[in-house]
Amino acid sequence: MRRPEDLDTVRDSYDRVADAYVEMVETTGLGDIRTHPWMQASIDAFASAVAGRGPVLDVGCGPGLVTAYLADRGLDVTGVDLSPRMIEHARRRHPACTFRVASATELDLAEASYGGILGWWSLFNLPRDVLPEVLASFARALVPGGQLIVATHVGDEDLQRTEAYGGVPVRWTTHQWRPEQLTTLLEAAGLHVVADLRLPAEPPIGPTTVLCARRR
Repeated sequence: MRRPEDLDTVRDSYDRVADAYVEMVETTGLGDIRTHPWMQASIDAFASAVAGRGPVLDVGCGPGLVTAYLADRGLDVTGVDLSPRMIEHARRRHPACTFRVASATELDLAEASYGGILGWWSLFNLPRDVLPEVLASFARALVPGGQLIVATHVGDEDLQRTEAYGGVPVRWTTHQWRPEQLTTLLEAAGLHVVADLRLPAEPPIGPTTVLCARRR
């Protein structure tokens, strides 16, 4: 799989912003699915659908919020993230869970090895020509009937971010997608979309989409 040219820059940016992000979550609840009923419902539905199908992989887990939530529901879940600093926070906050440092483009997932995979607010930094390869690797890694859930920003433009979470300097591109575009990519990867949730802008976050797809 191709390695994004800006991977190291994105990793460094998330390392810099990790402390501010965790502080934001702890003080405001932003980013915690338990404060967003529709997103929590999506994760709950995903968890019910993949229970008993095999291990679950949370790709781009950040400080481990969703990983821990799924573990509390009894799933065998591992979190991976590009940022070593994010993984430090995840291990500190959720010592009973398993986390490791890895990029979505470097996972080398075995065929039919997971019951569920999450790309929960973690795939929008992938270049447009790399995302289809990543989704295809996720599809191959799912068992038949296994599911992938993706949440991301809706839009037509690529946004260049220079600061985030309280003004911390960063350098990354937020690639926005239309739900119809993502559905096409998921279907091309061999998945069947079973749920399509579209949410309006809720400042400071713009319009969002949650898609869940099942391996045939």
